[in-house]
Order: sequence, then C-alpha cells, then structure tokens
Amino acid sequence: MITHGTEIKLFAGNSNKALAEAIARELNLSLSSVEVGHFSDGETSVHLCETVRGRDVFIIQSTCSPVNENLMELLIMVDAARRASAGRITVVVPYFGYARQDRKSRARDPITAKLVADIITSAGADRILTMDLHAAQIQGFFDIPVDHLVGGPLLYKYFKKKVDDDFMVVSPDMGSVTRARNVAAKLNCPMAIIDKRRPKANQVEVMNIIGDVQGKRCLMVDDMIDTAGTICQGAEALHANGAKEIYACCTHAVLSGPAIERIKNSPITKLVVLDTIPLTEEKKIDKIEVLSVAKLFAVAIENIYFDRKMSDIYDNEN
Repeated sequence: MITHGTEIKLFAGNSNKALAEAIARELNLSLSSVEVGHFSDGETSVHLCETVRGRDVFIIQSTCSPVNENLMELLIMVDAARRASAGRITVVVPYFGYARQDRKSRARDPITAKLVADIITSAGADRILTMDLHAAQIQGFFDIPVDHLVGGPLLYKYFKKKVDDDFMVVSPDMGSVTRARNVAAKLNCPMAIIDKRRPKANQVEVMNIIGDVQGKRCLMVDDMIDTAGTICQGAEALHANGAKEIYACCTHAVLSGPAIERIKNSPITKLVVLDTIPLTEEKKIDKIEVLSVAKLFAVAIENIYFDRKMSDIYDNEN
C-alpha cells in the first residue's frame, strides 16, 4: 500500500526551472536540492541531496525540447526517489511530450504516448499531474492515477474583458472543436470552425471556414502550437474572409522551426500562451504574452498531498 509522509519534497529538473520555482513560491516552500549533470560521455547523472524516505515527493519536469534529455532526467530522478524509499512519487509534467502519436494512423507506426506512459510508470511514479494532454484518452495509457488539469480557464479569463457583440471563438481545425466550444460557452459568444486538410506532417492547407467571420474579432483556440502552420494559415484565412482583429491562444507554446517568423508575419494581433514550456529569448516577441500556471499547479499539488478532490480547483472559476 502506498502511503505518504508528513512533508512535501519538491524537486525540479532542468526543463522549466522558472515554473518550478514559481510553484514552490506559491506553496511557500523551497525547491529541494538535486544535482543534475552529465558524465563525460553525455549520460545523465542525478543525485538527490536531501532525504526522501517516507516523504511525499513531487518531481516537476516538462518533457519539452530537448525532449529526450528532459525525459531521461525525469526518469532517473523518479528512479532515485524510489530507491531512496520515497513514500509516494508524483510526477508533475506541465507539458507531456511524445503525445501526438497516440494511435496508429499508418501501418508500422508506434504509439509513443503509450510507450512513454509505460516508461514513467516502470521508473516508479505513483501518480502523474499534467495539463492539456494532446488527446484526453492518453490518461488511459497510464496504469497509475492521472490528474489532468486544463488551461482553458486561465485563457478565457484573460480574454473575457475583450468580449463584445463582435467577438467570436474559432477552432483552427476539427480536432480543436470541443476545446473551442468550451471557451465559446464560457465567453458566451458564437463560434466558427476552420476546415483544413494536412497533406503532410507539419504542412497545412486551409479549405474553408464554417461560420461568418466578416467584421468579427476572432480568437483561435488550440492546445499547442508547434511550427505555427495551422494557426497562421488559419489567421490568413480569417483575415481573407473579413475578420477585423485576430487573436490566438494555446496552452503549450512549442514554437519550433519557423514558428516565430510565421507569427511575426501573420495577421495575429496577440498570441497568449501558458508557461508550461519556457520561452527562449529569441521567442519572446511583442506579439506573444505569457500567463503562468504556477498557482494552478500549486493548488493541485496541495490537493494531492491532502487527498482533496481536484474539482475544487475550478469551483470558483467564473
């Protein structure tokens, strides 16, 4: 039987130290000391510098770029905590990488989301806390409890003050319809859908827009933006169909390859993202605004520690 001790130990890998420190501040705690380095051949080396025996251990690590290095850091930290007799190990993964391959879309394709879920479980994690998985069914890939937070409330609170009779929420593709519908319901405004087809990976061709965006102030909602092809071509389509102002938001700002250049040159007025993935200096442009998830994760960690229900987090959302 898994039990937890009387003290929280909060460890962080190198993927998103700023967010980990912000979460610790919200909890009025300090990050526990850990040494994460490399051997001369590049292998990851981890040493937990504080006792974790019988403690409730939370390891904060987004599996963002460099994905494989950050994933290995996480796995080794979990293994170290397990072998040091931690009472309970909760893996806090604000951004869960390898989530896009969640099914076999072609013959001989892997299902990497399931593979990574199995590896984290095998390493010794007792629970995972994450946010906005690329597909909700990934929760079922884990054989341990999953607490799945959503970033939508943070985003729609930001845009609530911008809502007027001309405001409209837009789904940039069919896969984001449910997410966009939820935001539209919270903002009490109409919604449109951009219908597109993707001839190749990371290539997008916009086909048509379902809904009238003429003269509207549009907000495109997505869970993640990688190369920004979908969101920027969607913005171009909205602009071509008469939208007078275009906003975009997402939980996970991957922003790889040509993403920043595309966003700079797009008709998007403002892109609002959450800090599940840290932005490097070259990605900090005027068009991008970052909101913090630190308080949300801090409350979730506290709820896990005290065995409270997670729905309490959203009870006061308006």
